[in-house]
Amino acid sequence: MSTLDSRTIPFTDGVTVDELDGWITASMNEYGPPTLRYALGAVFVWFGALKVIGVSPAGDLVAATVYFVPAELFVPILGVWEVVIGLCLFIRRFIRAGILLLALQMPGTFLPIVLLPAVVFTAFPYGLTVEGQYIIKNLVIIGAALVVGGHERKRMREKRS
Repeated sequence: MSTLDSRTIPFTDGVTVDELDGWITASMNEYGPPTLRYALGAVFVWFGALKVIGVSPAGDLVAATVYFVPAELFVPILGVWEVVIGLCLFIRRFIRAGILLLALQMPGTFLPIVLLPAVVFTAFPYGLTVEGQYIIKNLVIIGAALVVGGHERKRMREKRS
């Protein structure tokens, strides 16, 4: 432990930097995964609902990517799928089902990189358009889903013991 970690924080009745850091990180461990789960659920409900009601800015990209299915059919169905993912994440008993649906949906979100590179890149492979940035942000969604799914498994095991 460095001397900084053992120093007390002024006006705290002797609380050390290490103790404060321990309290903060314990709070992050406790509240982070549920917050992430609800945030992820909100994103899926919101983005999915926009597709269902026909006002999603991603609707044209989806339609151009899945050109072999009529957009007026596919985009709302994808939207419902996303709303279901979000609702599953809100309801504890369905979290794992939501993570499964998310895992099945995510590969398709990267299809424009292969099928529509001119729409995704201003300069391949590093210059991204707004659509490209929208797609690449799905890496964060995948990371969030890994944390949520792993935390849920851990929570279920602890509940059984």
